[in-house]
Amino acid sequence: MFSTLARFSGKIAVPQMSAPLGAMSGCFWRTISKSSEVNNSDFMTIRTTENQNPPKTVASSRNCDSKQQIRLKKVSRTLSTLNSSVPEAAAQTAVPKSESREFMAVFPDVVRDLTAYASKYDKNVATKWFVRALQYNVPQGKKNRGLACVLAYRMLARPEELTPENIRRAQYLGWVIEMLHSMFLIMDDVMDGSVTRRGQPCWHTLDDVKLAGVNDGIMIEAAISHLVKIQYGNESYYPRLLELFNDMKFITTIGQSLDIRSAKLDVTDYTMDLYKSIVFHKTAYYTFYLPVAMAMHLTGYTDPEMFRQAKTILLEIGQFYQTQDDFFDCFGDPAVIGKVGTDIAEGKCSWLAVVAMQRATEEQKEIMKACYGSTDPENIARVKKLYEQLGLPTTYSIYEEESYNMIKTHIQQISRGLPHELFFKIMEKIYRREA
Repeated sequence: MFSTLARFSGKIAVPQMSAPLGAMSGCFWRTISKSSEVNNSDFMTIRTTENQNPPKTVASSRNCDSKQQIRLKKVSRTLSTLNSSVPEAAAQTAVPKSESREFMAVFPDVVRDLTAYASKYDKNVATKWFVRALQYNVPQGKKNRGLACVLAYRMLARPEELTPENIRRAQYLGWVIEMLHSMFLIMDDVMDGSVTRRGQPCWHTLDDVKLAGVNDGIMIEAAISHLVKIQYGNESYYPRLLELFNDMKFITTIGQSLDIRSAKLDVTDYTMDLYKSIVFHKTAYYTFYLPVAMAMHLTGYTDPEMFRQAKTILLEIGQFYQTQDDFFDCFGDPAVIGKVGTDIAEGKCSWLAVVAMQRATEEQKEIMKACYGSTDPENIARVKKLYEQLGLPTTYSIYEEESYNMIKTHIQQISRGLPHELFFKIMEKIYRREA
């Protein structure tokens, strides 16, 4: 969801998922210290609904009088989804409204270009249906991937390159990435039998769609190469854009295959290595690496080492993001996350399942074997109760903090000329997670 040109002495406030404390209904912020010298650079401040100004620091780990106090402070850190009170996922963005509006303003151009393309072959039924499928599936959700491409372009381009036309081209490319994402979601929802997505019924559940939605997903994916050609066909980086899109499609389907096949394994066979392989291939590459790599091509980057370093950091952010997603799937409120969690019922190799099996007693493993992968609500409830008995919510909170600090350190170690601030912004601005 989330990297030397310069060191930053300031701090960036990153909103965390809100959690009530007694009668208080505030919003917690994680403050990113850009110095790795701080023992625990994540510390909490509070933003009230009346005060929208940047928060002021109220405590840091350096002020703790003892290791015990530090430990208590970590444990008391808010759990992202257990006490979350945020807008619906379908309406939530992590960028300024003006930036989101500018991005949305380009989508009609994409629809116009695709309508003209489809009309070359059919001017009525198929074209109208294609437009409906596009409008229902593509512009929904947070649009993080498309917005990440625009953000990366703004931060990588030279000042003289930041013309309205060039920014629009980056936005257009962001929408092509969103089309790829929408295709994956349509297919994934069909395979998983999901009911809701982005706060609305899944496309394939509509009475006049059903399994025909598979063809709609294929149409959306097939149109990508046309959009890339008409917008960037005369550019020197055009072949690299096509190659990158094709690589991401194949890598992501590898991840989808791993995800599906692993669900047929016994839960006792789940390992962290298997989990990481699924995450890297199914989510991290196209969610995090693809938008930044696209922007790097648009701004003239060609050094393979720069792409390698970017990929290393972005895949780590991707794993961090997916672990959050796994936690949301189990403990999140469907009204907040925009979908009904299905990982337990589908027997998915999730972070929670892997850690549970690492910690479980023989008796608890038998419960997992009997209940995991069952659609029976009572069995699903037993698995969730077992997760709580094993202390996984607290374990997740600690993991979230430690992973975040590790990624921050790795960002600071980038040495090939990529701006550290770009990767901090991805974590802070685009992928700060509430749902």
